[in-house]
Amino acid sequence: MPRQWQPPARAGRAADEMNEEPDTRAVTRNEDSSSLRNRIGVGVLAAAFAFLIGAIVVALRSGEKPSADPQDARQVARGKSVYDRHCAACHGARLEGQPNWQERLPSGRMPAPPHDASGHTWHHPDAMLFGITKHGPVPGKYASPGYQSDMPAFGSALSDEEIWAVLAYVKSAWPEKIRRVQADMTRESRQR
Repeated sequence: MPRQWQPPARAGRAADEMNEEPDTRAVTRNEDSSSLRNRIGVGVLAAAFAFLIGAIVVALRSGEKPSADPQDARQVARGKSVYDRHCAACHGARLEGQPNWQERLPSGRMPAPPHDASGHTWHHPDAMLFGITKHGPVPGKYASPGYQSDMPAFGSALSDEEIWAVLAYVKSAWPEKIRRVQADMTRESRQR
């Protein structure tokens, strides 16, 4: 007897499935997927908001009052007092430095340079001056490789505020033009 045509098995199952209840697992998977997308979206939004706040803080800080402010009379007076006790013995009572400060001593070390306008202190941004004072002239970081100096690190003897005050005092002795040049250099170094 010849075989009779029968619909493919798939079609029969699909027809049967149409009569069944919908599969709630698929709905739950869609809800889970939607919830996950929402959480990811909230996370991305939070990260963007945090980045924006950070950018605003950086922008505001770049216009903030300098840590070593030669216009701040109280900071300058405090700086002079600290300088007289800790720095003047080598750098001079009038910031004049040691004689022949650009020539090596017999020990091979460099003498203390002046901090007035005749020296090179104003050729460096505030962060470098602070680092040299706090950590000493570390070769390769705050000084050229192989540089040797008798300058100690003052980080254990002076607070950060005292170091900034000394720098404010030093800056207060510079002519206005040199202060502007050094302030511009400090601003540019912060932007890098």
